[in-house]
This record gives sequence, C-alpha cells and structure tokens, in this order.
Amino acid sequence: MTRTLPKRLGMLAPSSNTVLEPETAKLLPADGSVTTHVSRIRVRHITADASSRSQFDLACMVEAAELLSDADVDLILWNGTAASWLGFDRDEAVVAAIEAATGTRTTTAVIAINEALSRLGASRIGLVTPYVAELEADITANYAGIGITVASACRLDLTVNTDYAAVSPERLAEMVRQVASVDVDTVVILCTNLAGSSIAPRLSHELGIPVIDSVRIALEHSLSILTKAREKDA
Repeated sequence: MTRTLPKRLGMLAPSSNTVLEPETAKLLPADGSVTTHVSRIRVRHITADASSRSQFDLACMVEAAELLSDADVDLILWNGTAASWLGFDRDEAVVAAIEAATGTRTTTAVIAINEALSRLGASRIGLVTPYVAELEADITANYAGIGITVASACRLDLTVNTDYAAVSPERLAEMVRQVASVDVDTVVILCTNLAGSSIAPRLSHELGIPVIDSVRIALEHSLSILTKAREKDA
C-alpha cells in the first residue's frame, strides 16, 4: 500500500525571525497533512537605509529557496513583508526568480495579505507595524498605489528584528484597537515577526472588522494552494 505523504510547505524566512515558526506550527492542520520546512536569508535590522534594503537581495533569496527545493517541497512561501515598503513588484520578481530557479510554485506573505484585502473589498485600512516612520510612509504610498488608503497607523519605531518578537500580544492588541478607533474597514498587523496570529480572530470579533495577521494569512493562503494541489492529484 502506497503511503500518502504530507504536503510540504517550504518557508523562506528572515534569519532573525523567531515568531514565524512557532506561530505557524500552532496553525497547521492537526492531521499532519502539511509539514513545514524552513530556509533563511540574513536579516538583522530593518530601516530605510540602503544596507537594510540590500538584505533582501534577490540572489540571496533564490539561493535560500534552492535549498528548500532540495527537500522537494510542494510550495515555497517567502514569509516576510519587505515588499510592503520595497514595492509590491518586488514580490512579483521574487516569485518569478524562485520559480525559474526551482520549478516550484512560489508565493509570499504580502501577496496573501493583498489578496485578502481584495477579497474583502478593503479601501481604508488600519496599519500596525514595528517599523520606523520612513518605512511606514513607503508602505502607505504603496497601498495608495493600489487604491487602498492607510487611514490610521500605529508603529513601534523599532529597527532590530529580534526586538519585534519581544512585543507582547497585549501590546499589539492595544495598537490594533487604536487604529480601529477611526473609520477603517480592515486592520493589518504587518510583519511576520509580530505575535499577532493568536489575537487576530478575537479582535476581529471584538471590533466587528477583519484583523489580518501576516503569519496567519500567509499560512491560510498557502494551505489553500496546497489543498487545491492535493485535490488535483487525487
């Protein structure tokens, strides 16, 4: 009898991200039908300067993705949100380059977020980030470019990525409530190194609007792709 193997989700992660893996593990199907496998690119600090931006060099990302491909993963997920300030076209380039190098379908956390915003018909969002003002401004401009207004924003002005993971869910909940206090139709917790996945559903219920967490939505998006692939294989 042939063993049915679980689908393998390959995650490409910033090296200093310590939230992504444990939070994703909590959200995986309980039946073991999907497993996760991680490769990393070096990311230590996140600012608006050139040295920070260079951490997301395409060649480094492709090299790390090729290591994931060695594990014969079914999907590669770039589980970082840098394209939100670098430009959404950056993730389009990431997807194209990784798929060309590995032959493996690829997606990203930002693609997942933006597809969710499109499904919801979001036009005025509240933004919660750990980033500095310059990056918040870039993110706001990029969303304006696709017809979405960042109507309210709350940031932490942190630059060391490991500090992001130390922000408590309670602090994040306060930030979500703050940005939701104005006229917004959706709130986005934008960073895969913020521990927002556990609080997003209850805040959505409390506030009466969708609260999108980057880790949670990236996994939901990936599971949807893998489920469709499994159904196609059946």
